[in-house]
Parts: sequence; structure tokens; C-alpha cells
Amino acid sequence: MLKEYQTVTEITGPLMLVTDVSGVKYEELVEIQMQTGEKRRGKVLEVGTDNALVQLFEGSDGINMKNTKVRFLGKPQELGVSPDMIGRVFDGMGNPIDNGPQIIADERRDINGLPINPFARLYPSEFIQTGVSAIDGLNTLVRGQKLPIFSGSGLPHNQLAAQIARQAQVLGTDEKFAVIFAAMGITFEEAEFFINDFRESGAIDRAVLFINLANDPTIERVSTPRMALTAAEYLAFDEGMHVLVILTDMTNYADALREVSSARKEVPGRRGYPGYLYTDLSQIYERAGRVKGKAGSITQIPILTMPEDDITHPIPDLTGYITEGQIILSREIYNRNINPPINVLPSLSRLKDKGIGEGKTRKDHANTMNQIYAGVARGRDAKELSTILGESALSDDDLAFARYSDAFDERYVNQGFYTDRTIIETLDLGWDLLKILPREELKRISDALLDEFLGKVD
Repeated sequence: MLKEYQTVTEITGPLMLVTDVSGVKYEELVEIQMQTGEKRRGKVLEVGTDNALVQLFEGSDGINMKNTKVRFLGKPQELGVSPDMIGRVFDGMGNPIDNGPQIIADERRDINGLPINPFARLYPSEFIQTGVSAIDGLNTLVRGQKLPIFSGSGLPHNQLAAQIARQAQVLGTDEKFAVIFAAMGITFEEAEFFINDFRESGAIDRAVLFINLANDPTIERVSTPRMALTAAEYLAFDEGMHVLVILTDMTNYADALREVSSARKEVPGRRGYPGYLYTDLSQIYERAGRVKGKAGSITQIPILTMPEDDITHPIPDLTGYITEGQIILSREIYNRNINPPINVLPSLSRLKDKGIGEGKTRKDHANTMNQIYAGVARGRDAKELSTILGESALSDDDLAFARYSDAFDERYVNQGFYTDRTIIETLDLGWDLLKILPREELKRISDALLDEFLGKVD
């Protein structure tokens, strides 16, 4: 029999202090019964000698301290998992919101998960095709990798996220593939966009959606990515599926963490965020990977909006330390009506070399990738020089690189949000663009590959 306490002594924002308690554990789930009979939920955030600080999931509005009863349930926050979750839409606490039946869980799991033993990790090495040339060709996503997208307010990161969710697949395998999509702090219109896009494209048949709206409790936002990753771990390591987890927007998640930290009266760190922001983010990002002896895998694409487009802001800065690269969306490119507005030069996938080449994509991938990068960099330098000195000051080669840079943006990057390119189509397009440049300038590609893909020179 669980003991009831009527010793609530303080309520501040989403936090409640319960005194004269015993045997309470950190992260333990709490049930709060109000004077009206309504029940709310929470979890233990801190434990003292004889008191417990409880974090309320549904907020503290309407709670009367004198007549409120608190029960500590002796277990952490959990998610009921089952293969039947695929094709369903849940809120940030794991409750169905698609008018479907309740999930009959195979088991219930602690949403905080367990860290993957580093010795048990397998190195990511298999190519995932997103259908987006600027990612597949130049910043390749590898199965088991965590590759964030750095965006800005008003940029079309939601459309890019939906496109990747629709199109992503592991090539050369018949193994099952699933997408876990977790949205945090989004508007009702954004939620409708994602749900309708998944349903109309049929992607919902292999997806699990967790939706936390902007007007939902802040505390729910902290739980949402953990709910999603718990479902991902079950599908990957118990059901043997390749799982792509898309988390948007991690900035809203970090802001919720800051709000809770402020309510706890903690000493703030950079920009008011808690000093443990790095640790907290790493607990989410490091739940991606592959495990020895397990067929499945978890690949992560966290999406975050950089406040004021500042890449040195704590959230993108710390994310960059934990993850393996970043895809950067550019406001300047977006203003030129190029979609998706990916700026390929500062973007990076640190594991791209492990997922490309013969038997994975094509033998020419690494060479053409390096040459395309070099050509774009020189082309943009030539265009800047032309702005200062005029086109007449450029050499014939510089003019060719400037034309190449424009063609690259218009044909390679600007594919829209509903064009799904295979990796072969992306590589062939790259060769087509390289024809704009003088052959003697293609110094990063071997003569054998030039002869094979451009034709031999007489």
C-alpha cells in the first residue's frame, strides 16, 4: 500500500516541495490528487533528508496546498512499447492523440534509458540515402550517426525534416526501416503540417510521431525526446529495425530546461542555461548508435534553430561538440529562393568517408565530393572578387568557376522539398556540373576516373 502525504509546503511554477517524506527515490513517478479529485502526475527532481522536490507534468494551476494528496509510486517515468506503435501519433507523454486505441504494451520501459557500453558499440559505416543531394553527395549520413541540422527562425527546417522522414532509406538491404519523429514546442499549424504530410505520403506506415505543442506543459517538453528515443531503442534493439530519429526543435527543449532550472533557483550558466546543459544534451544524443550482436540501429537528426542565427550560441555550440558534424541552413541562400537552403561549405559530416565508395555508393563518390567542394569554394571566391573588381578582372578559369558555383546552387542544391534523388542521380549530376570547369582544373580526381566518367582526351 502506497503512503499518502498531505505535506505540500511550497509551490513555485512547475515545482512542488513535499516535506516529512521517507524512502523516496530520485526520478520516482508521483501522483498528485487535488481537492477536486483531479489527478496529476510528476516526478521527483531532488531528494533531501526528509523532503522531495517534485516536478509537475501538467503544471500547478489550481492546486491547493492544504488539501492536496501526494503519492510516490516507486517507479520512474515509463513508456509502454510495442510494434503496434508504428503508424501512430502520440503526445509528449506517450498518450495516443490520433483517435486510435490505446497501445497494449509488450513491456514498460524507463524513458531515461541506459547508456550504451562503449565497448559494445559498432562503428557507423553504412550509407543512408535521404534523397537530398546536398546531404547524400557532400555530407553523407551514415547509419548509427548523429548529424544535426542548424537552422534559424523562419527557415524551412520543418519542410526539410519532413522530406528526410519521407525519403530516407538504407540501400542494399531488405531490413526493416522506421522513422521516429519527435516535435517539441511546435505550433498547432506545424503539427498539422507534419501529421498530414506523413499521412498523405504514406510515410506514417513506418513512422511513430511524438508531438508536443507550444501550449503544452513545459515539463512535457523535457520528456518528449526521451519518449521518442525509448521507442527507438525498442524498435532497433528488440525488433531489429533501422530507426531514424528526427528531433525538432532542440532549442525549444533547451529553453524548457532553462525554465525548470530557473524555477529551481539554480545558478545559471551561459545565456541563463543550466550548467549541466552539455550533460543533458549528451544523454539524448548519445542514445544513437549500433550495438554488437544487434541487427538494428539508431541514427539521429536533431534539428535546432540558432537564436539570431548565432552558431556560437550555447545550444548549437554544445551540440557540435557531442555530435558528428552539422548541416547548416543559410538565410542568404534561402533569400535567393534556393530550397533546401543548405550551405555546403560550413556543413560537415565527420563520418561521411565511412559510408561512401565502391559497394556502398559508387567508386567515384569520394573524388567527386572533394572536387565539388573545391570548385564551390573557388567559385564563391571568384564571385566576391567580381563584385569588388568587376568581371573583366577575372581570368577565364575564374569565370568558369563563378559559372560553376551558380549552376551548383541552382541545379544541385535547389531541388525543392518534393524531389527524391537516388545517390546515382546525385553523383551523375555532380559530373554534369564538373563539365563546366576546365579538365586541367579537376585536380582532385584521378585520370582514370576522369577518363571513365568524362571521356578520354585525344
